[in-house]
Amino acid sequence: MTTSKYLFIAKILAAIGIGLALYLYVNFVTQPAYRLCTISDTINCDAVISGQISTTLGIPTALFGLIGYTVILIAAFLGKKKLMLGTAIFGTLFCLRLTYIEIFQLQVICPVCLLCQIDMIALLVVSILAKKKKDQVISVAEAV
Repeated sequence: MTTSKYLFIAKILAAIGIGLALYLYVNFVTQPAYRLCTISDTINCDAVISGQISTTLGIPTALFGLIGYTVILIAAFLGKKKLMLGTAIFGTLFCLRLTYIEIFQLQVICPVCLLCQIDMIALLVVSILAKKKKDQVISVAEAV
């Protein structure tokens, strides 16, 4: 696969991540009475969105995700593979910390958070593959 294909996949994954993080952020800010992904005591977005990990350093945790996915999207558009990779590494480590707290301390699973975490891991893999891939320059004769 070419670098441009990896960057295209990264753009799609980052856009999905932005959508998921935006959903979590809006739910954090508005605190609606009913959340689509609060299904039971165990599968529960509410416990995460309004719980101890809803903020990090006083900032809504979902906002960190929103910023991270946006940086990756911009980096993918600009072809900045190193920035993409660095942000994806940080994002994955951040997600792993949140997953640990969700499962072992809160003892809940937030489906939307889980999708964010899977998306960030996929972005990490795509970023690694894009970084490893050398840009291939083809001549006009080869293209025809």
